[in-house]
Amino acid sequence: MKKFLALALALIMMLAVSAPALAAQDAYVFWYTFGDVYLSTVRDAMDVEMKEEGLNAINQDANGQQATQTDQVNTALVSGASALVINVCESGSIGVAETLLNAAKAYDLPCVFFNRALSTDDAEVKALLDSYEKTVFVGTLFDQAGKMQGDMIGQYVLDNYDAIDLNGDGVITYVMFKGDEANQEAIFRTQYGVENADAILTAAGKPALKFYDEGNASKYLVDLNGTWSNTASFEYMQTILAQYNEANGNMVELVIANNDDMALGAVNALTVAGYNTGEEGAKVIPVFGVDATDAAKELIANGRMVGTIKQDNVGMADAVAHITANLVNGKDKFDALNENYTIVDGWMVAIPYAVYTGE
Repeated sequence: MKKFLALALALIMMLAVSAPALAAQDAYVFWYTFGDVYLSTVRDAMDVEMKEEGLNAINQDANGQQATQTDQVNTALVSGASALVINVCESGSIGVAETLLNAAKAYDLPCVFFNRALSTDDAEVKALLDSYEKTVFVGTLFDQAGKMQGDMIGQYVLDNYDAIDLNGDGVITYVMFKGDEANQEAIFRTQYGVENADAILTAAGKPALKFYDEGNASKYLVDLNGTWSNTASFEYMQTILAQYNEANGNMVELVIANNDDMALGAVNALTVAGYNTGEEGAKVIPVFGVDATDAAKELIANGRMVGTIKQDNVGMADAVAHITANLVNGKDKFDALNENYTIVDGWMVAIPYAVYTGE
């Protein structure tokens, strides 16, 4: 009997040693494009965070095409995905989100949306996500970045008014670069980036900011591809500078961008025209963005850009990975969530922003 027990114990130990570890669950992560600079930093961080949560991130690039992303989701579902993590291409379209959520629901799989707004109506999104317990949206409070950027701009302009007012007319002219017409964050950044700045200026007895082109009723220039790209802002800025310049007495005196990549394009165009070169004595047109990308931080350090609003890429990745793991493992989605993140009405987790000026 003792010999039998010894053999049985040895066999159990041998099997325990030789048995392969449990395979990580496959979390398919769908990105609207790999070309977005900020999101590329989120992707790098998320690969790490997913691995730490015992998940295997399988990244998919839709290259800005919603039809491509929808096909990718359907393929993942029949390929044995354990969870869907979606950065929707067609931001602001609740119908797209509903289609993707219903596909996940049919397979009883977790479906975590992140970063890109599902609609311009929060109540509409809440109603949709409340209909399925295995889902959530991880993003930011949509108006926060615009308000923080506007406050930063207003104070900076007030503190440096005479230097910024190149033509000495007492009014600061600006250009606004909007990333996407339908994206909720782009809408609020475009609105509050100016409104909050104006509030600070007018409270101090200064005129409100003036859009450089009086014929543009929208008072912004949008990336028509909806990709928030430096290519769009560079081309816009070059066209602007051909007509609005110091020689003509109507130079654009301030640049506001919805994100750092568009800010980068504007800086590059200004540099070609002899501004924001980083060289001692060179004139600087104040440029502001959002995201605090490495490129923007370098521009700020070199005096070629003034400030940005930090969007926490690691925090975004951590929250998405942690919630996805909770859902895959049958836990409450908010279990042990970082206390720095804000849970909004049970359907959203908001990652905080912060001002960044390099100081």
